[in-house]
Amino acid sequence: QLQLVESGGGLVQPGGSLRLSCVASGYTLDVYAIGWFRQAPGKEREGVSCISSSGRSTHYEDSVKGRFTISRDSAKNTVYLQMNRLIPEDTAIYYCAAAARAMCVISRYEYDYWGQGTQVTVSS
Repeated sequence: QLQLVESGGGLVQPGGSLRLSCVASGYTLDVYAIGWFRQAPGKEREGVSCISSSGRSTHYEDSVKGRFTISRDSAKNTVYLQMNRLIPEDTAIYYCAAAARAMCVISRYEYDYWGQGTQVTVSS
């Protein structure tokens, strides 16, 4: 059974940076497309970014384009989300998820495995 664990969240000032990690156990991530999602209080879970199983294709939600970068390290069975120039609107619980497919889509309904989430708070 594939298990995902996120880490790297925390409190950061506007304009700051964080790098989230999604570490997998139980199976190799190489056959999964991986997505990052976030959920703010009172809002639905939304897609932020995703990366194909090969790592050659990525997608970003419009509000994070140019600020966030998704990447994967097969040797470490880990996917990262580098978040720069953070703004208060980025505050949310961030989740990584895996889909047994090659290409990724930023839709939560396509993903089969989820981590428990990590809190990101952007505030001065």
